[in-house]
Amino acid sequence: MKLVVQIPCYNEAATLADVIKDIPRKIVGVDCIEILVIDDGSRDESYNIAKECQVDHIIRHPVNNGLADAFRSGLDRCRELDADIVVNIDADNQYDAKEIPMLVQPILEQHCDVVVGNRDPSNLAHFSFAKRVMQKLGSKVVSILSKIDIPDATSGFRAYSKDALFKLTIETDFSHSLETLVQARWKGLRVVSLPIRARHTERASRLASSNREFVFKSIATLVRVVTFYRPLSFYWSLGAFMGLLGTAPMMRFLWFFFNGDGRGHIQSLVIGGTFVIIGTSCLLFGVLANQINSNRRLLEETNERLRRMDYQNR
Repeated sequence: MKLVVQIPCYNEAATLADVIKDIPRKIVGVDCIEILVIDDGSRDESYNIAKECQVDHIIRHPVNNGLADAFRSGLDRCRELDADIVVNIDADNQYDAKEIPMLVQPILEQHCDVVVGNRDPSNLAHFSFAKRVMQKLGSKVVSILSKIDIPDATSGFRAYSKDALFKLTIETDFSHSLETLVQARWKGLRVVSLPIRARHTERASRLASSNREFVFKSIATLVRVVTFYRPLSFYWSLGAFMGLLGTAPMMRFLWFFFNGDGRGHIQSLVIGGTFVIIGTSCLLFGVLANQINSNRRLLEETNERLRRMDYQNR
């Protein structure tokens, strides 16, 4: 049983050594623990610190590609290393690496495939009121979309089983945390949430320069993921909404028309017709996107089989 702890890192020289130091080297039920640092184009001493700490593996990106790409690179290397469990932890020392044994226990007991650390963000004192509200609302939206009860959808402290390694494919560019939850639901992976501690970090977020940017990017990621895995529901719901918006002004025109006063209300017909056309187009887009999604699922299933075959050959 091999556990690989991967640490995506971008300019984290101040805290990286502390995170590595706290990672346990012995866990009951685990035979081998290795540490993988993904240096995503850091301009400080992060790479040298990782070498000085004698981590087992280092991936170094020449430029900063973002958290999602760093996470993707880490999963690819973990598959090559034949990891049975992968733990992802941030390099900013927000999470307590000493809680890794607790995080991997449900996977060791084969109760689940993905474990998400729950910081209870709506009650974190070092989060601003606006951030606590946004975290709670965002997690609720993700829980609805993924049909999984996840109180902390943006938590980066997670554990993944080998089956999850084979099945998950990261496509978005912003953050892996939201996409993996939606994917897990549609790929039959079992997800649980466990309470964890969270420390206050002084530095600003690497994901977004402001709360507004974070919200916009998160919404864009969710829309993209939903159109990936639930295109028919998304486009048909949008089409039905547009159709209903168009029905109201058209009914208004017909009311005046049959009462002999339709000439002065032609604008209602134009506006209503426009919305109905948009709604009909969305319905057609939904059918087309659903066909594309079928091909996508076949490709992902093929990719999963290739990963399993590669593992068996090794």
